[in-house]
Amino acid sequence: MHPVNWLIVGVYVAYVLVDGVRRARGTKEVEGYFLANRSLPWWAVGLSVMATQLSAVTMIGTTGQGATDGLRFVQFYFGLPLAMVILGVTIVPFLRGNGVYTAYEYLERRFDARTRTLTAFLFLLSRGMSCGVIIAAPAVVFSALFGWPLVWCVAMIGVPTVAYTMLGGIQAVTWADVKQMVLIVVALVAVVVVLLVKMPVSPDEALHIAGATGRLKVFDFSFNINETYTFWSGLIGGTFLMLSYFGTDQSQVQRYLAAKSVGAARTSLLMSAYWKIPLQALVLLVGVMVFVYYQFQAPPLLYNPAHESAVEEVRGAEYESLRSRYGEALELREGAARRAAGLATPDAGPSGAAGAAAAPQAAPTPVVRDVAVQDAARRAAMDEFLAREASVQDIRAEALAMAEEVTGEPSRDVNYIIPRFVLGELPIGLAGLFIAAVIAAAMSSISSELNSLSTASVIDFYRRWFRPEASDAHYLTVSKVTTAFWGVFACIVAVYAVSLGSLIEVVNRFGSFFYGSILGVFLLAMVPRARGVGAFVGLVVGMGVVGLVEWQTGVAYLWLNVIGAGVVVGVGVVLGRWGGK
Repeated sequence: MHPVNWLIVGVYVAYVLVDGVRRARGTKEVEGYFLANRSLPWWAVGLSVMATQLSAVTMIGTTGQGATDGLRFVQFYFGLPLAMVILGVTIVPFLRGNGVYTAYEYLERRFDARTRTLTAFLFLLSRGMSCGVIIAAPAVVFSALFGWPLVWCVAMIGVPTVAYTMLGGIQAVTWADVKQMVLIVVALVAVVVVLLVKMPVSPDEALHIAGATGRLKVFDFSFNINETYTFWSGLIGGTFLMLSYFGTDQSQVQRYLAAKSVGAARTSLLMSAYWKIPLQALVLLVGVMVFVYYQFQAPPLLYNPAHESAVEEVRGAEYESLRSRYGEALELREGAARRAAGLATPDAGPSGAAGAAAAPQAAPTPVVRDVAVQDAARRAAMDEFLAREASVQDIRAEALAMAEEVTGEPSRDVNYIIPRFVLGELPIGLAGLFIAAVIAAAMSSISSELNSLSTASVIDFYRRWFRPEASDAHYLTVSKVTTAFWGVFACIVAVYAVSLGSLIEVVNRFGSFFYGSILGVFLLAMVPRARGVGAFVGLVVGMGVVGLVEWQTGVAYLWLNVIGAGVVVGVGVVLGRWGGK
């Protein structure tokens, strides 16, 4: 990468660290460190909530998913607006009115200490693992692109984030999130502009090509619980997931507990309800546009350079033959794409003589006046393009299988598509801006997770079970130690999470395994007859059922949230007549 790009990245990281140190001054009380003395404005809380979600996983994994799978993933968020409205009138004023530091404190008041402790433990486990995946997203890409050891890349992301989170607490985290959110949006818009300028087709034609391959299909109304992204899984399963994430996950609860008022907390959540889906659609659309761009430019056969190098070393001759076939297929596909878009096919170059010789029936369509004939010719050209695209993908599948055999690792390279485009196609300066945005996205999510992990560790475990009476200075010291501990834990998870496929799916699978059951406990808290024994046993049974369903069936992970919540509530209500609190 050009030195100018590295300079931009270095300046940004240094700025975040310095700002974190500056905001650490004067933070000497537990409430100031964990909740900013409940003084943050709604817009800062709202941007912090969105930045926490818009991690490097989104910047890398979601854009790559848009390039390979299109816009279907946006259905995942269809339950978000409904969940935000429900939370705004239920849990937000409820938790704010109880004056708690964590969501799990309330569970002891409503049920018992063991229910609080088990729920908090499940949060720590799930969020600690998810934090590791968030670190893994940029680390694995940097390792493959620049040839650096993975451990160094993990440290490059994790160490500065742990540092400013330890020093500044929620104040440093929130205001860093605000800046990072701005940088992320600017970087995404810059990529879109570059794509529109560099593509040889109009935006309308680009969307036409993307639509022909199914990448603009948003809605899938089939009710199939084994299909991950459908309208119903997003609306029903997504609502349960979002209710649990924003209503019971400390990384989100801590944001609106730090707001100035109940009204400010509600407004911050509604900000996500209004803007999250359009922003996520923009992220996916960047991936779709990169796919279209590569119809007119030769993309790599393998986007992961580390896998490409390994295959070349072990099976060089076979891979070179495959690459030759790939080049020929790309030439034919580009010519077909140009004809489908109504462009003239070049006489030479990527789709020149070789393409014409191999596909004489695909000569440029003459200009005709009859609209019906034009439409028929256009449809024929699009059919040819789809056939050429299928041939290209078949060859890529062979290359991916070869890479998996050579490396012994899953070869799905969806997480490398956008980084390879950024480093290979963006002009100097913009590439650095995008890499800085990826790091910013990672930092914003990691810092929020670490701060919430530290809060739950200190409030729900250390202060509750070990040192119920101590000075604020003592608790602050312990908070910084636990922040460092969870940072190390997440970095270890990151090293092992890189081979699990699309990282955006990995982080959501981790969450869905726990979230539904945790949500069920909070739903039970609103049932008058529910008792502590029912809540605790229901939580244990709910986690067991979710694990069994995940292990033995092909049910899509979004439905695990519904199953977990339903089982916990059902068991809790049945056992509600037993015992006291």
